[in-house]
Amino acid sequence: MTTTTANIASHLEAMAALEPKRAAIIAPAGSSGGTTRWQRLSFDALQRSSDAYAHGLTKLGVGPGVKTVLMAPPGLEFFGLVFGLFKCGAIVVLIDPGIERQALLQCLDEVRPQAFVGVLKAQLARRLFPKPFVDTKTVITLGPALLGGHSAEQVRALGGSEPFAMTAPTDGQPAAILYTSGSTGVPKGAVYTHDMFDAQVRTIRRTYGIAPGEVDLATFPLFALFGPALGMTVVLPDMDFRFPAKADPAHLVEAIRTHRCTTMFGSPALVDNLGRHGLEHGVTLPTLRRVLCAGAPVRPDVLERMQRLLVGDAQVHTPFGATESLPVASIGSREVLTETARGAASGQGLCVGRPVQGVTARIIGISDEPIATWSDELQAPQGEIGEICVAGTQVTHSYHARPEATAGAKIRSGDLVIHRMGDVGYFDKQGRLWMCGRKGHRVETAQGTLFTVPIEEVFNTHAQVKRTALVGVGPRGQQRPVLLVEKEAHASTPDDVLLAELRELGQRIPATRPVTDLRIFRGTFPVDRRHNAKIEREKLARQLEAEEAKA
Repeated sequence: MTTTTANIASHLEAMAALEPKRAAIIAPAGSSGGTTRWQRLSFDALQRSSDAYAHGLTKLGVGPGVKTVLMAPPGLEFFGLVFGLFKCGAIVVLIDPGIERQALLQCLDEVRPQAFVGVLKAQLARRLFPKPFVDTKTVITLGPALLGGHSAEQVRALGGSEPFAMTAPTDGQPAAILYTSGSTGVPKGAVYTHDMFDAQVRTIRRTYGIAPGEVDLATFPLFALFGPALGMTVVLPDMDFRFPAKADPAHLVEAIRTHRCTTMFGSPALVDNLGRHGLEHGVTLPTLRRVLCAGAPVRPDVLERMQRLLVGDAQVHTPFGATESLPVASIGSREVLTETARGAASGQGLCVGRPVQGVTARIIGISDEPIATWSDELQAPQGEIGEICVAGTQVTHSYHARPEATAGAKIRSGDLVIHRMGDVGYFDKQGRLWMCGRKGHRVETAQGTLFTVPIEEVFNTHAQVKRTALVGVGPRGQQRPVLLVEKEAHASTPDDVLLAELRELGQRIPATRPVTDLRIFRGTFPVDRRHNAKIEREKLARQLEAEEAKA
Protein backbone atom coordinates (compact mmCIF):
# COMPACT_ATOMS: atom_id res chain seq x y z
CA MET A 1 0.00 0.00 0.00
CA THR A 2 1.33 3.46 -0.94
CA THR A 3 1.68 5.84 1.97
CA THR A 4 2.77 9.45 2.23
CA THR A 5 5.46 10.95 4.44
CA ALA A 6 6.18 14.47 5.66
CA ASN A 7 7.95 16.77 3.22
CA ILE A 8 11.23 17.91 4.80
CA ALA A 9 10.20 21.50 3.99
CA SER A 10 7.36 21.17 6.52
CA HIS A 11 9.93 21.92 9.26
CA LEU A 12 10.46 25.36 7.71
CA GLU A 13 6.73 25.95 7.49
CA ALA A 14 6.38 25.14 11.19
CA MET A 15 9.17 27.55 12.19
CA ALA A 16 7.71 30.33 10.03
CA ALA A 17 4.42 29.94 11.92
CA LEU A 18 6.13 29.75 15.32
CA GLU A 19 8.69 32.58 15.01
CA PRO A 20 8.08 34.43 11.73
CA LYS A 21 10.24 37.49 12.45
CA ARG A 22 13.33 35.73 13.74
CA ALA A 23 16.28 35.55 11.35
CA ALA A 24 16.54 32.27 9.47
CA ILE A 25 19.62 33.15 7.40
CA ILE A 26 22.34 35.74 8.02
CA ALA A 27 24.90 36.20 5.24
CA PRO A 28 27.79 38.58 4.52
CA ALA A 29 27.01 41.61 2.34
CA GLY A 30 30.48 43.10 1.94
CA SER A 31 32.60 44.93 4.48
CA SER A 32 33.18 48.47 5.68
CA GLY A 33 36.20 49.65 7.62
CA GLY A 34 37.32 46.05 8.16
CA THR A 35 33.97 45.03 9.63
CA THR A 36 31.58 42.68 7.83
CA ARG A 37 28.14 43.97 6.84
CA TRP A 38 25.34 41.43 7.14
CA GLN A 39 22.02 40.79 5.42
CA ARG A 40 19.17 38.85 7.02
CA LEU A 41 16.23 36.77 5.91
CA SER A 42 13.51 35.97 8.46
CA PHE A 43 11.79 32.60 8.74
CA ASP A 44 8.63 34.18 7.36
CA ALA A 45 10.53 35.72 4.43
CA LEU A 46 12.30 32.41 3.73
CA GLN A 47 8.96 30.61 3.81
CA ARG A 48 7.43 33.11 1.37
CA SER A 49 10.52 33.06 -0.85
CA SER A 50 10.50 29.25 -1.05
CA ASP A 51 6.76 29.30 -1.80
CA ALA A 52 7.37 31.74 -4.67
CA TYR A 53 10.19 29.57 -6.00
CA ALA A 54 8.01 26.45 -5.74
CA HIS A 55 5.21 28.13 -7.75
CA GLY A 56 7.69 29.46 -10.32
CA LEU A 57 9.50 26.13 -10.66
CA THR A 58 6.19 24.32 -11.13
CA LYS A 59 5.20 26.73 -13.92
CA LEU A 60 8.53 25.97 -15.63
CA GLY A 61 7.88 22.23 -15.48
CA VAL A 62 9.97 21.42 -12.41
CA GLY A 63 7.86 19.17 -10.21
CA PRO A 64 7.74 15.72 -8.64
CA GLY A 65 10.60 13.49 -9.72
CA VAL A 66 12.41 16.11 -11.83
CA LYS A 67 16.15 15.73 -11.21
CA THR A 68 17.51 19.21 -10.59
CA VAL A 69 21.23 19.84 -10.23
CA LEU A 70 22.03 22.76 -7.92
CA MET A 71 25.52 24.23 -8.18
CA ALA A 72 25.68 27.44 -6.20
CA PRO A 73 27.34 28.63 -2.98
CA PRO A 74 25.17 29.07 0.11
CA GLY A 75 23.36 32.41 0.24
CA LEU A 76 19.90 33.87 0.69
CA GLU A 77 18.72 32.67 -2.74
CA PHE A 78 20.29 29.23 -2.22
CA PHE A 79 18.10 28.39 0.77
CA GLY A 80 14.92 29.68 -0.84
CA LEU A 81 15.61 27.63 -3.97
CA VAL A 82 16.42 24.42 -2.09
CA PHE A 83 13.28 24.54 0.03
CA GLY A 84 11.27 25.55 -3.04
CA LEU A 85 12.57 22.47 -4.85
CA PHE A 86 11.69 20.26 -1.88
CA LYS A 87 8.20 21.77 -1.73
CA CYS A 88 7.42 21.10 -5.38
CA GLY A 89 8.70 17.51 -5.16
CA ALA A 90 11.79 17.84 -7.33
CA ILE A 91 14.86 15.69 -6.67
CA VAL A 92 17.64 18.02 -5.53
CA VAL A 93 21.07 16.91 -6.81
CA LEU A 94 24.08 18.30 -4.91
CA ILE A 95 27.58 17.70 -6.28
CA ASP A 96 30.71 19.37 -4.91
CA PRO A 97 31.73 21.96 -7.52
CA GLY A 98 35.38 21.63 -6.50
CA ILE A 99 35.83 18.00 -7.59
CA GLU A 100 38.01 17.15 -10.58
CA ARG A 101 36.45 17.94 -13.95
CA GLN A 102 36.23 14.38 -15.27
CA ALA A 103 34.63 13.12 -12.06
CA LEU A 104 32.14 16.00 -12.14
CA LEU A 105 31.21 15.26 -15.75
CA GLN A 106 30.78 11.55 -14.96
CA CYS A 107 28.44 12.39 -12.07
CA LEU A 108 26.42 14.76 -14.26
CA ASP A 109 26.27 12.19 -17.05
CA GLU A 110 24.86 9.63 -14.61
CA VAL A 111 22.21 12.03 -13.38
CA ARG A 112 21.20 13.44 -16.78
CA PRO A 113 19.44 16.36 -15.08
CA GLN A 114 16.13 17.66 -16.37
CA ALA A 115 16.74 21.03 -14.69
CA PHE A 116 19.95 22.87 -13.88
CA VAL A 117 20.34 25.67 -11.34
CA GLY A 118 23.70 27.36 -10.96
CA VAL A 119 25.82 30.47 -10.90
CA LEU A 120 27.07 31.93 -14.18
CA LYS A 121 30.34 29.97 -14.02
CA ALA A 122 28.39 26.71 -13.71
CA GLN A 123 26.21 27.72 -16.66
CA LEU A 124 29.31 28.40 -18.75
CA ALA A 125 30.58 24.89 -17.92
CA ARG A 126 27.20 23.54 -19.03
CA ARG A 127 27.72 25.20 -22.41
CA LEU A 128 31.29 23.96 -22.76
CA PHE A 129 30.38 20.36 -21.86
CA PRO A 130 26.84 19.82 -23.21
CA LYS A 131 26.72 16.00 -23.26
CA PRO A 132 25.27 15.45 -19.73
CA PHE A 133 22.58 18.07 -20.34
CA VAL A 134 20.72 16.63 -23.34
CA ASP A 135 17.64 16.11 -21.14
CA THR A 136 17.84 19.52 -19.45
CA LYS A 137 14.69 21.53 -20.19
CA THR A 138 14.87 24.17 -17.47
CA VAL A 139 17.89 26.40 -16.79
CA ILE A 140 18.01 28.87 -13.90
CA THR A 141 20.92 31.19 -13.10
CA LEU A 142 21.66 32.83 -9.77
CA GLY A 143 22.40 36.25 -11.17
CA PRO A 144 21.71 37.55 -14.70
CA ALA A 145 20.61 34.82 -17.13
CA LEU A 146 23.27 35.69 -19.72
CA LEU A 147 23.42 32.18 -21.17
CA GLY A 148 19.70 31.54 -21.60
CA GLY A 149 16.92 30.31 -19.37
CA HIS A 150 15.68 32.32 -16.40
CA SER A 151 17.30 34.14 -13.52
CA ALA A 152 16.40 33.07 -10.00
CA GLU A 153 14.80 36.48 -9.52
CA GLN A 154 12.59 35.90 -12.58
CA VAL A 155 11.52 32.49 -11.26
CA ARG A 156 10.61 33.98 -7.89
CA ALA A 157 8.62 36.79 -9.58
CA LEU A 158 6.87 34.24 -11.79
CA GLY A 159 5.77 32.40 -8.66
CA GLY A 160 3.90 35.33 -7.13
CA SER A 161 2.96 35.69 -3.49
CA GLU A 162 0.42 32.93 -2.88
CA PRO A 163 1.23 30.14 -0.37
CA PHE A 164 2.29 26.88 -1.98
CA ALA A 165 0.63 23.60 -1.05
CA MET A 166 3.77 21.51 -0.80
CA THR A 167 3.91 18.07 -2.34
CA ALA A 168 3.23 15.18 0.02
CA PRO A 169 5.81 12.61 -1.12
CA THR A 170 4.93 8.97 -1.22
CA ASP A 171 6.84 6.53 0.95
CA GLY A 172 10.29 6.00 -0.57
CA GLN A 173 10.01 8.85 -3.08
CA PRO A 174 13.47 10.38 -3.64
CA ALA A 175 14.02 13.87 -2.26
CA ALA A 176 17.67 14.31 -3.16
CA ILE A 177 20.79 12.74 -4.60
CA LEU A 178 23.75 13.75 -2.44
CA TYR A 179 27.16 12.91 -3.82
CA THR A 180 29.91 11.58 -1.60
CA SER A 181 33.21 13.45 -1.33
CA GLY A 182 34.93 11.07 -3.74
CA SER A 183 37.96 10.68 -1.50
CA THR A 184 38.34 7.03 -2.56
CA GLY A 185 37.21 7.32 -6.20
CA VAL A 186 34.55 8.98 -8.32
CA PRO A 187 31.82 10.39 -6.03
CA LYS A 188 28.67 8.28 -5.67
CA GLY A 189 25.17 9.70 -5.46
CA ALA A 190 23.41 8.55 -2.27
CA VAL A 191 19.64 8.59 -2.81
CA TYR A 192 17.74 10.31 0.03
CA THR A 193 14.03 10.22 0.72
CA HIS A 194 12.09 12.80 2.75
CA ASP A 195 11.72 10.39 5.66
CA MET A 196 15.51 9.88 5.74
CA PHE A 197 16.03 13.64 6.00
CA ASP A 198 13.37 13.83 8.68
CA ALA A 199 15.09 11.06 10.65
CA GLN A 200 18.40 12.94 10.40
CA VAL A 201 16.86 16.17 11.68
CA ARG A 202 15.28 14.39 14.64
CA THR A 203 18.44 12.43 15.45
CA ILE A 204 20.67 15.52 15.35
CA ARG A 205 18.23 17.47 17.55
CA ARG A 206 17.99 14.62 20.08
CA THR A 207 21.70 13.72 20.14
CA TYR A 208 23.01 17.23 20.65
CA GLY A 209 20.11 18.87 22.48
CA ILE A 210 19.62 21.52 19.80
CA ALA A 211 16.57 23.70 20.41
CA PRO A 212 14.70 26.22 18.21
CA GLY A 213 16.07 29.71 18.70
CA GLU A 214 19.73 28.72 18.59
CA VAL A 215 22.24 30.23 16.18
CA ASP A 216 24.44 28.06 13.95
CA LEU A 217 27.71 29.04 12.30
CA ALA A 218 27.45 26.99 9.09
CA THR A 219 30.77 26.26 7.36
CA PHE A 220 29.59 23.21 5.37
CA PRO A 221 26.75 23.76 2.84
CA LEU A 222 25.03 20.39 3.25
CA PHE A 223 24.84 20.63 7.04
CA ALA A 224 23.71 24.26 6.72
CA LEU A 225 20.45 23.03 5.17
CA PHE A 226 19.56 21.36 8.47
CA GLY A 227 19.67 24.71 10.27
CA PRO A 228 16.22 26.07 9.29
CA ALA A 229 14.72 22.59 9.72
CA LEU A 230 16.13 22.50 13.25
CA GLY A 231 14.75 25.97 13.97
CA MET A 232 18.20 27.53 14.10
CA THR A 233 19.33 30.82 12.63
CA VAL A 234 22.02 29.96 10.08
CA VAL A 235 25.00 32.33 9.95
CA LEU A 236 27.10 32.04 6.79
CA PRO A 237 30.64 33.28 7.49
CA ASP A 238 32.81 35.17 5.03
CA MET A 239 34.60 32.18 3.44
CA ASP A 240 34.89 30.16 0.24
CA PHE A 241 32.90 27.03 1.09
CA ARG A 242 34.87 25.02 -1.47
CA PHE A 243 38.04 25.36 0.61
CA PRO A 244 37.27 25.03 4.33
CA ALA A 245 40.95 24.64 5.22
CA LYS A 246 41.54 28.15 3.86
CA ALA A 247 38.76 29.83 5.85
CA ASP A 248 40.14 32.82 7.74
CA PRO A 249 39.78 32.00 11.46
CA ALA A 250 39.43 35.72 12.24
CA HIS A 251 36.31 35.87 10.06
CA LEU A 252 34.88 32.84 11.86
CA VAL A 253 35.53 34.42 15.26
CA GLU A 254 33.92 37.66 14.10
CA ALA A 255 30.78 35.84 12.94
CA ILE A 256 30.51 33.81 16.16
CA ARG A 257 30.90 36.88 18.37
CA THR A 258 28.71 39.22 16.30
CA HIS A 259 25.75 36.84 16.14
CA ARG A 260 26.33 35.01 19.43
CA CYS A 261 26.43 31.62 17.72
CA THR A 262 25.61 28.67 19.96
CA THR A 263 26.57 25.91 17.50
CA MET A 264 29.06 25.43 14.70
CA PHE A 265 29.85 22.59 12.32
CA GLY A 266 33.26 22.37 10.70
CA SER A 267 35.70 20.00 9.06
CA PRO A 268 38.74 18.89 11.09
CA ALA A 269 40.95 21.15 8.96
CA LEU A 270 38.82 24.21 9.68
CA VAL A 271 38.49 23.42 13.39
CA ASP A 272 42.24 22.79 13.62
CA ASN A 273 43.01 26.21 12.14
CA LEU A 274 40.42 27.91 14.35
CA GLY A 275 41.82 26.26 17.48
CA ARG A 276 45.40 27.27 16.64
CA HIS A 277 44.34 30.84 15.86
CA GLY A 278 42.30 31.07 19.04
CA LEU A 279 45.14 29.98 21.30
CA GLU A 280 47.63 32.25 19.55
CA HIS A 281 45.38 35.31 19.97
CA GLY A 282 43.83 34.53 23.36
CA VAL A 283 40.35 33.98 21.93
CA THR A 284 37.46 32.53 23.92
CA LEU A 285 34.03 31.77 22.46
CA PRO A 286 31.65 31.78 25.45
CA THR A 287 28.41 31.69 23.43
CA LEU A 288 29.21 28.35 21.78
CA ARG A 289 27.45 25.45 23.49
CA ARG A 290 28.77 22.80 21.10
CA VAL A 291 31.08 22.38 18.15
CA LEU A 292 30.44 19.52 15.73
CA CYS A 293 33.51 18.34 13.83
CA ALA A 294 33.29 15.65 11.16
CA GLY A 295 34.41 14.67 7.68
CA ALA A 296 37.60 12.81 8.59
CA PRO A 297 39.21 11.32 11.72
CA VAL A 298 39.61 14.05 14.34
CA ARG A 299 42.87 13.87 16.27
CA PRO A 300 42.84 14.42 20.04
CA ASP A 301 45.22 17.39 19.74
CA VAL A 302 42.70 19.15 17.44
CA LEU A 303 39.98 18.57 20.04
CA GLU A 304 42.21 19.78 22.86
CA ARG A 305 43.01 23.09 21.18
CA MET A 306 39.38 23.81 20.26
CA GLN A 307 38.17 22.77 23.72
CA ARG A 308 40.37 25.46 25.27
CA LEU A 309 38.40 28.15 23.41
CA LEU A 310 35.10 26.98 24.90
CA VAL A 311 33.58 27.87 28.24
CA GLY A 312 31.61 25.96 30.88
CA ASP A 313 29.97 22.70 29.77
CA ALA A 314 30.55 23.34 26.04
CA GLN A 315 32.56 20.74 24.19
CA VAL A 316 33.50 19.48 20.74
CA HIS A 317 31.47 16.55 19.45
CA THR A 318 32.73 14.32 16.67
CA PRO A 319 29.78 12.69 14.90
CA PHE A 320 30.91 9.62 12.97
CA GLY A 321 29.10 8.79 9.77
CA ALA A 322 29.09 9.29 6.03
CA THR A 323 27.02 10.87 3.29
CA GLU A 324 25.11 7.58 3.21
CA SER A 325 24.36 7.68 6.93
CA LEU A 326 24.85 10.53 9.37
CA PRO A 327 25.18 10.42 12.30
CA VAL A 328 26.09 6.84 13.23
CA ALA A 329 27.89 7.45 16.52
CA SER A 330 29.16 10.39 18.52
CA ILE A 331 31.55 11.24 21.34
CA GLY A 332 32.41 14.46 23.16
CA SER A 333 35.86 15.97 23.58
CA ARG A 334 35.76 15.64 27.37
CA GLU A 335 35.47 11.86 27.18
CA VAL A 336 38.15 11.73 24.50
CA LEU A 337 40.65 13.89 26.35
CA THR A 338 40.15 12.25 29.75
CA GLU A 339 39.79 8.64 28.60
CA THR A 340 40.10 7.50 25.02
CA ALA A 341 43.05 9.67 23.87
CA ARG A 342 45.33 7.36 25.84
CA GLY A 343 44.08 4.46 23.77
CA ALA A 344 44.70 6.38 20.55
CA ALA A 345 48.28 7.11 21.63
CA SER A 346 48.88 3.40 22.33
CA GLY A 347 47.69 2.14 18.95
CA GLN A 348 44.02 1.34 19.60
CA GLY A 349 42.58 3.67 16.92
CA LEU A 350 40.21 6.59 17.43
CA CYS A 351 37.13 6.19 19.59
CA VAL A 352 34.06 7.65 17.82
CA GLY A 353 31.63 6.93 20.65
CA ARG A 354 28.45 4.95 21.05
CA PRO A 355 25.86 4.49 18.30
CA VAL A 356 23.19 7.19 18.41
CA GLN A 357 19.60 6.30 19.24
CA GLY A 358 17.86 4.68 16.28
CA VAL A 359 21.05 3.31 14.69
CA THR A 360 22.25 -0.28 14.94
CA ALA A 361 25.94 -0.83 14.27
CA ARG A 362 27.65 -4.18 13.75
CA ILE A 363 31.15 -5.38 12.87
CA ILE A 364 31.62 -7.97 10.11
CA GLY A 365 34.69 -9.77 8.81
CA ILE A 366 36.71 -7.80 6.25
CA SER A 367 35.91 -8.63 2.65
CA ASP A 368 36.01 -6.69 -0.62
CA GLU A 369 33.25 -8.83 -2.13
CA PRO A 370 29.54 -7.92 -2.29
CA ILE A 371 27.28 -9.48 0.35
CA ALA A 372 23.71 -9.85 -0.83
CA THR A 373 21.99 -11.18 2.30
CA TRP A 374 22.64 -10.69 6.00
CA SER A 375 23.63 -13.59 8.22
CA ASP A 376 24.65 -13.41 11.87
CA GLU A 377 27.64 -15.54 10.90
CA LEU A 378 29.10 -12.48 9.15
CA GLN A 379 29.77 -10.79 12.48
CA ALA A 380 33.33 -10.60 13.74
CA PRO A 381 34.19 -11.68 17.31
CA GLN A 382 34.04 -9.05 20.08
CA GLY A 383 37.03 -6.73 19.93
CA GLU A 384 38.23 -7.88 16.50
CA ILE A 385 38.74 -5.27 13.79
CA GLY A 386 36.24 -5.61 10.96
CA GLU A 387 34.06 -3.53 8.67
CA ILE A 388 31.52 -1.27 10.34
CA CYS A 389 27.93 -1.83 9.14
CA VAL A 390 24.92 0.25 10.13
CA ALA A 391 21.13 0.23 9.84
CA GLY A 392 18.54 2.85 10.72
CA THR A 393 15.90 5.16 9.28
CA GLN A 394 18.47 7.70 8.06
CA VAL A 395 20.57 5.06 6.28
CA THR A 396 20.32 5.35 2.48
CA HIS A 397 19.35 2.29 0.45
CA SER A 398 21.09 2.83 -2.89
CA TYR A 399 23.36 4.90 -5.12
CA HIS A 400 21.92 6.58 -8.18
CA ALA A 401 22.82 4.76 -11.41
CA ARG A 402 25.52 2.69 -9.68
CA PRO A 403 24.13 -0.85 -9.28
CA GLU A 404 27.59 -2.33 -8.69
CA ALA A 405 28.40 0.22 -5.99
CA THR A 406 25.01 -0.40 -4.39
CA ALA A 407 25.63 -4.17 -4.39
CA GLY A 408 29.05 -3.65 -2.84
CA ALA A 409 27.82 -1.38 -0.05
CA LYS A 410 24.37 -2.71 0.88
CA ILE A 411 23.29 -5.92 2.60
CA ARG A 412 19.63 -6.96 2.65
CA SER A 413 17.98 -8.45 5.69
CA GLY A 414 14.32 -8.81 4.76
CA ASP A 415 13.01 -5.25 4.36
CA LEU A 416 16.02 -3.85 6.23
CA VAL A 417 18.96 -2.36 4.34
CA ILE A 418 22.34 -2.50 6.10
CA HIS A 419 25.03 -0.11 4.88
CA ARG A 420 28.69 -1.16 4.79
CA MET A 421 30.56 1.98 5.85
CA GLY A 422 33.84 1.11 4.17
CA ASP A 423 35.47 1.99 7.50
CA VAL A 424 36.98 -0.63 9.78
CA GLY A 425 36.84 -0.72 13.55
CA TYR A 426 35.66 -2.60 16.61
CA PHE A 427 33.58 -2.25 19.78
CA ASP A 428 35.26 -2.09 23.16
CA LYS A 429 33.80 -3.71 26.27
CA GLN A 430 31.95 -0.48 27.13
CA GLY A 431 30.05 -0.53 23.86
CA ARG A 432 32.07 2.28 22.29
CA LEU A 433 33.03 2.14 18.64
CA TRP A 434 36.69 2.58 17.68
CA MET A 435 37.56 3.55 14.11
CA CYS A 436 40.72 2.17 12.53
CA GLY A 437 40.64 3.70 9.04
CA ARG A 438 39.23 2.96 5.59
CA LYS A 439 38.95 -0.66 4.53
CA GLY A 440 40.55 0.19 1.20
CA HIS A 441 43.55 1.79 2.93
CA ARG A 442 44.60 -1.30 4.89
CA VAL A 443 48.15 -2.49 4.25
CA GLU A 444 48.44 -6.23 3.69
CA THR A 445 51.97 -7.43 4.36
CA ALA A 446 53.38 -10.96 4.35
CA GLN A 447 53.25 -10.85 8.16
CA GLY A 448 49.67 -9.60 8.46
CA THR A 449 47.31 -6.65 7.97
CA LEU A 450 48.03 -3.15 9.23
CA PHE A 451 45.37 -0.45 9.62
CA THR A 452 46.06 3.22 9.09
CA VAL A 453 44.51 5.10 12.01
CA PRO A 454 45.90 3.05 14.94
CA ILE A 455 49.43 3.37 13.57
CA GLU A 456 49.21 7.01 12.50
CA GLU A 457 47.77 8.18 15.81
CA VAL A 458 50.83 6.89 17.68
CA PHE A 459 53.22 8.90 15.52
CA ASN A 460 50.88 11.92 15.49
CA THR A 461 51.56 12.41 19.20
CA HIS A 462 55.04 13.78 18.44
CA ALA A 463 55.03 17.55 18.91
CA GLN A 464 56.93 18.17 15.67
CA VAL A 465 54.46 16.15 13.56
CA LYS A 466 51.34 17.67 12.01
CA ARG A 467 50.03 14.36 10.65
CA THR A 468 51.19 11.08 9.15
CA ALA A 469 49.96 8.74 6.44
CA LEU A 470 50.52 4.98 6.31
CA VAL A 471 50.55 3.58 2.77
CA GLY A 472 51.34 0.22 1.27
CA VAL A 473 53.74 -0.20 -1.64
CA GLY A 474 53.50 -3.28 -3.84
CA PRO A 475 50.89 -6.00 -4.42
CA ARG A 476 48.39 -6.91 -1.68
CA GLY A 477 49.69 -9.63 0.57
CA GLN A 478 53.25 -8.50 -0.09
CA GLN A 479 52.94 -4.79 0.60
CA ARG A 480 55.67 -2.81 2.34
CA PRO A 481 54.35 -0.35 4.92
CA VAL A 482 55.71 3.17 4.52
CA LEU A 483 54.88 5.98 6.93
CA LEU A 484 54.98 9.47 5.41
CA VAL A 485 55.44 12.33 7.86
CA GLU A 486 54.12 15.87 7.37
CA LYS A 487 55.94 18.17 9.77
CA GLU A 488 54.42 21.01 11.77
CA ALA A 489 55.07 24.43 10.24
CA HIS A 490 57.12 25.41 13.31
CA ALA A 491 59.11 22.15 13.43
CA SER A 492 62.77 22.85 14.20
CA THR A 493 64.13 19.33 14.68
CA PRO A 494 66.38 18.18 11.79
CA ASP A 495 64.74 15.55 9.61
CA ASP A 496 67.17 12.76 10.50
CA VAL A 497 66.76 13.42 14.22
CA LEU A 498 62.95 13.56 13.91
CA LEU A 499 62.84 10.28 12.02
CA ALA A 500 65.08 8.63 14.62
CA GLU A 501 62.80 9.85 17.41
CA LEU A 502 59.73 8.56 15.56
CA ARG A 503 61.32 5.15 15.00
CA GLU A 504 62.13 4.94 18.70
CA LEU A 505 58.54 5.92 19.52
CA GLY A 506 57.20 3.31 17.10
CA GLN A 507 59.21 0.52 18.68
CA ARG A 508 57.62 1.16 22.10
CA ILE A 509 54.12 0.27 20.86
CA PRO A 510 53.27 -3.23 19.56
CA ALA A 511 50.92 -1.89 16.87
CA THR A 512 53.61 0.27 15.26
CA ARG A 513 56.67 -2.02 15.49
CA PRO A 514 56.20 -3.43 11.97
CA VAL A 515 56.54 0.07 10.51
CA THR A 516 60.21 0.92 10.14
CA ASP A 517 60.28 2.75 6.79
CA LEU A 518 59.54 6.36 7.75
CA ARG A 519 60.01 9.29 5.36
CA ILE A 520 59.55 13.05 5.57
CA PHE A 521 56.95 14.29 3.08
CA ARG A 522 57.78 17.58 1.39
CA GLY A 523 54.81 19.93 1.27
CA THR A 524 51.31 18.99 2.41
CA PHE A 525 49.39 15.77 1.89
CA PRO A 526 46.77 15.67 -0.88
CA VAL A 527 43.31 15.79 0.71
CA ASP A 528 39.69 15.51 -0.36
CA ARG A 529 37.97 18.49 -2.03
CA ARG A 530 34.99 18.66 0.34
CA HIS A 531 36.48 18.73 3.82
CA ASN A 532 40.17 19.32 2.96
CA ALA A 533 40.88 16.74 5.68
CA LYS A 534 40.74 13.17 4.34
CA ILE A 535 44.24 12.16 3.28
CA GLU A 536 44.22 10.71 -0.25
CA ARG A 537 46.48 7.76 0.49
CA GLU A 538 45.87 6.22 -2.95
CA LYS A 539 47.65 9.20 -4.54
CA LEU A 540 50.49 8.95 -2.06
CA ALA A 541 50.94 5.24 -2.79
CA ARG A 542 51.00 5.84 -6.56
CA GLN A 543 53.54 8.64 -6.06
CA LEU A 544 55.81 6.38 -4.00
CA GLU A 545 55.59 3.56 -6.53
CA ALA A 546 56.40 5.95 -9.37
CA GLU A 547 59.41 7.33 -7.49
CA GLU A 548 60.72 3.84 -6.75
CA ALA A 549 60.24 2.78 -10.38
CA LYS A 550 62.48 5.67 -11.48
CA ALA A 551 65.17 4.89 -8.90
